[in-house]
Amino acid sequence: MGEIWPLVAVVIGVIVLLILIMGLKLNTFIALIITSMVTGILLGMRLDTIVTTIEKGMGDTLGHIAIIFGLGSILGKLLSDGGGATRIADTLINVFGKKYVTWAMIIASFIIGISLFLEVAFVLLVPLVFTLAKRMKISNLKVGLPMGTSIAVTHGFLPPHPGPVAISEGVHANIGHVLMYGIIIGIPLAAIVGGIFPRIALKIAPSAFERLGNQAAVGEVKVLKHDQLPSFGISLLTALSPVILMLLATVVQLVTGNEDGHAKGLEGFIYFIGTSVTAMLIAVLFAIYTMGIRRKQSMKEIMDTVTNAITPIAMLILIIGGGGTFKQILIDGGVGDTISEIFKGSEMSPLILAWLAAALLRTALGSTTVAAISSVGIVLPLLQTTDVNLSLVVLAIGAGSIFCSHVNDAGFWMFKEYFGLTIKETFLTWTLLESILSVVGLGFILILNLVI
Repeated sequence: MGEIWPLVAVVIGVIVLLILIMGLKLNTFIALIITSMVTGILLGMRLDTIVTTIEKGMGDTLGHIAIIFGLGSILGKLLSDGGGATRIADTLINVFGKKYVTWAMIIASFIIGISLFLEVAFVLLVPLVFTLAKRMKISNLKVGLPMGTSIAVTHGFLPPHPGPVAISEGVHANIGHVLMYGIIIGIPLAAIVGGIFPRIALKIAPSAFERLGNQAAVGEVKVLKHDQLPSFGISLLTALSPVILMLLATVVQLVTGNEDGHAKGLEGFIYFIGTSVTAMLIAVLFAIYTMGIRRKQSMKEIMDTVTNAITPIAMLILIIGGGGTFKQILIDGGVGDTISEIFKGSEMSPLILAWLAAALLRTALGSTTVAAISSVGIVLPLLQTTDVNLSLVVLAIGAGSIFCSHVNDAGFWMFKEYFGLTIKETFLTWTLLESILSVVGLGFILILNLVI
């Protein structure tokens, strides 16, 4: 029993977390801190080190992430309020037309989803989905499922989303490489699943496609007249600017073979502007100009948008930090070492183990980000003894973290309420969609692992 006790302690910890969040309806951040303390005691950690470990987990997790998360949220809000996201979607839909509306929505949502966090992208795109479905006289879900596919893929696989950034930091992976491989996997994944799944869903849940949706749930959305919207080119450049900068640095790094990213002169400057923090900061400053100043907005109006972007994510930042404390307790409590011993000599790929850990935690906890960060503590010791591409480990955990969205996930309820579905219909559409993305995504990662 002593040998597997750390694993039993983790299971008890997860059960405690579920009781606190689902049973007692306690705030997730508070629940994570309590769970971290309880798990630390169960693991036999000295009481005077538990708080120190919690502080370290919080600090290490948020030290880098809070900056990117904050800047990413600001960029998304500027793009939303400035009309850039609407322009991108409208233009692509006009180009593709009714016949190929699915592809227009996949591409538009993917581009918008890179810069906007899942909840923000959801709130921004749902009114567009309803408008488009009404204009083309088609089902809301026919447009909504391709939209959901793309924003789920970007949320699980691509920086600057909190999950991939947090995992990258935890396993010390290069964020630029994660972004590059994430796009290589994410584009075909969104295209294949987003193109095929709506047809599958129509067969297994036809009643869901007859729902009119909850128009009232959309709430107040900043609506701009067509002539007030920025151009498609400038909107696209603003949305993709952090990606362009990070990928530029990554490509230069791959060409020069300079793996540590230390260099002087022009190469050093490219690495500097291509780091995630600098790239996001430059993108935000660019968005302040393109989505604000260029559109004759006052600095006060622009800064109000910036403030409004930060306020809603304050608790989410704390929850991410709370996930980091649980991760640190698992590491310092020896859970990872126990798992390493169990899998020593095992034929199981670290990529599959990473996916499995994240998928189980996601199913149990609900939160994509918390599942992703908590998985790092389980997988990290294994990575020190195996030769595996760390960027692909990040993506494998990311894939696992979007598995089986159900009643303990906010995304599940958002999708259900917006589209006016029953719980059964939501399981047959949203839950099934995220599970398919997770499993097919892992398959693509394993294929990419054979190539690189």
